[in-house]
Amino acid sequence: MKVRTRSSAIIATICLVASLALTAAFADEPTAPRQVPKVALTKVTTAANPSAGAAGPGGTVWIAERAGTVRVLDGQGLGKPVLDITKETTTDGERGLLGIAFDKKFAHFYISYTNLEGTSTVDEFAVRHGKIRPDTRRTVLTQTQPYPNHNGGDIKFGPDGYLYIALGDGGSGGDPHGNGQNLDTLLGKLLRIDPAGGKPYAIPKDNPFVDDPKAKDEIWAYGLRNPWRFSFDAGTGDLLIGDVGQSAWEEIDWAPSDSEGGENYGWSQMEGNHPFRGGTEPANHVPPVHEYDRTGLGCSVTGGYVYRGKAIPGLKGQYVFSDYCDGTIRALRMENGKVTGASDLGVNGGEVISFVQGGKGELYVLDIGGSVFRIDPA
Repeated sequence: MKVRTRSSAIIATICLVASLALTAAFADEPTAPRQVPKVALTKVTTAANPSAGAAGPGGTVWIAERAGTVRVLDGQGLGKPVLDITKETTTDGERGLLGIAFDKKFAHFYISYTNLEGTSTVDEFAVRHGKIRPDTRRTVLTQTQPYPNHNGGDIKFGPDGYLYIALGDGGSGGDPHGNGQNLDTLLGKLLRIDPAGGKPYAIPKDNPFVDDPKAKDEIWAYGLRNPWRFSFDAGTGDLLIGDVGQSAWEEIDWAPSDSEGGENYGWSQMEGNHPFRGGTEPANHVPPVHEYDRTGLGCSVTGGYVYRGKAIPGLKGQYVFSDYCDGTIRALRMENGKVTGASDLGVNGGEVISFVQGGKGELYVLDIGGSVFRIDPA
């Protein structure tokens, strides 16, 4: 089962050549003399097409399965589903249960999924004593999707306590409706809302477009094609986004913790640092901090996290990410929003669909085929 738009023939070819030498996709990455930390992937469990995850109460890790179930990983392994919406969602195209998140006090649990009509939906549940209360379910936000791909779907609470929601440009190819640069739609955007401040939610007063009658108040940043996994650095509060490219360039975007929002990451005028199909670079374009091309095995970036765990001291402060087609786990060293070095960590997570950051900062890797790995010291 594939979550990305990619022909089976191409995927088969990728699998056959995956054991070849390092690809040209990363040939131009910055090099640095620092020794690459030695890591290993420890398989901790198997799930049914794991698609997303979140740190849960009591040191647990909650795993979303694409068809619509959520299960809890603890010291005893992966438990039975604590939530099942399989009758309410579809896995056509790139759809399904695509994101889960807790608020800071673990008082509410949020799910991001595409319903049977293909509409992106964010629902909320109250949590009591670490358990979901199904009777408290309510819908927070919905967004109609014109196509079954580029739905985005990741959700996270930021350091400010607000809920951030990533939505792709609506799909097809080349952003045919111009959603990426259109501030009058939620598609192709990173949203910022306060689900506790109103019904169904409130708009934070300092959102960047609240005074613009031609823009949606929910928008925090725009110019995104398919922001497939974003995260906040637990140490600095900085925002990092993995945005999937069209056909040539994959990119990672960055914003500092003191950003006031409003960043334009360029799509569909730009693909990475490059004009897309004769596009003109917007005057306010915020270029990616890192990009790589598709001349090798990479085809779809999977954004990750800045490592803040204790198990691998040499990895601390580095941004860990991967690619759905390549599967290699990689890391970027960054200073003040600039990449100072890039590393191949020497391990492969398969078809890496997502990363999960546990409560103590350790990272997990989800392979859509079923494996759940923890990144450990070698």
